[in-house]
Amino acid sequence: MAKILVIEDEAGVRDSIVDILNAEDFIVDSAANGEEGLRQIHEFKPDIVICDVMMPVLDGFGVLQQIRQDPGLATLPFVFLTAKAERVDFRSGMDLGADDYLTKPFTHDDLLRMIHTRLGAENAVEHQTQQQLSALRSSISIALPRELGAPLREVLKLATTLIDEAKTLEPEEVVTLAKAIHRNSQRTARLTQNMMLFAKLEQLRPEQVSAQTLQHRYTDRADDVITEIAQTLAADYLRDDDLEISLEHLTLPMAETQLRKVCEELIDNAFKFSKMGTPIKIFGSRGDSKVTFYIIDYGQGMTPDQIAHVGAYLQFEPESEATGTGLGLTIAKRLVELHRGEVLIESIPGQQTIVRVTLPDWPRD
Repeated sequence: MAKILVIEDEAGVRDSIVDILNAEDFIVDSAANGEEGLRQIHEFKPDIVICDVMMPVLDGFGVLQQIRQDPGLATLPFVFLTAKAERVDFRSGMDLGADDYLTKPFTHDDLLRMIHTRLGAENAVEHQTQQQLSALRSSISIALPRELGAPLREVLKLATTLIDEAKTLEPEEVVTLAKAIHRNSQRTARLTQNMMLFAKLEQLRPEQVSAQTLQHRYTDRADDVITEIAQTLAADYLRDDDLEISLEHLTLPMAETQLRKVCEELIDNAFKFSKMGTPIKIFGSRGDSKVTFYIIDYGQGMTPDQIAHVGAYLQFEPESEATGTGLGLTIAKRLVELHRGEVLIESIPGQQTIVRVTLPDWPRD
């Protein structure tokens, strides 16, 4: 049965709610003020919290603010119980992350209806999450062996060739084989690193990253960073002549290491999923307090369903000519969103993909 915590300073109201919920076979605990309620949340681990707004020691807004700052409690259903029905009070609670309100006086049926609605919504979210996890597990079982196996097999093949034919190979041939081994080893290492980074990003949400922290992270001459990465990747793919760049002077509210990761993943996808001889266009500018840059390729493209379900291991089909887990695109998207930006994708399958990255413009004096 569901566990419910009631935080209410008026003993009569508190006891009445507890009696009603006990009669319905819920597991119930209670607290007389916000500070005591916070301790009970951590110890009792309720499935839903019903909390009064006006209380001594710590009010309901303070309780909600503290639990929403805790990643482990960020999705805990939280309902305010209050006699104050003014619009401003409702807005303040919702802005902090409240799920619902129950206004005093309330009836037995009002209370139970609200609880069943909240628990039902929570169960629906949990069911959807389990479905997504199931799909993710299935995709991992297909994508990871393929993505890790291909470069590892290539490394073994090249290393075997180097061992067997070392005495007959010319020095430049040895260098060519060594570079190929290095390139495939880097590919494997990059996928492993991406998996670890994705796991970290999954624990973060934009509201958990303070504005003060973000204000101290920026990259001046981001246009130079983007250009450098694009030119390096173009050389790696032997497609220097395909690259077209037109960037204004850009300053972005993102640390250079994170900007590099975003650009590496997005630009690498553009080269990976398009053919030699087709253009890769990168351009960007400032305006309307935003910085926007575009990455355009004329290659494989994505279907509307693939765009709608951008996520780890889910982007590209196993039979696709160019393989990929979609993990890099997901990481780039999460990093941009953590910095109050967005990544938008428009694509025509078999023709063109446009990736638009928008971030707040860095304030200038």
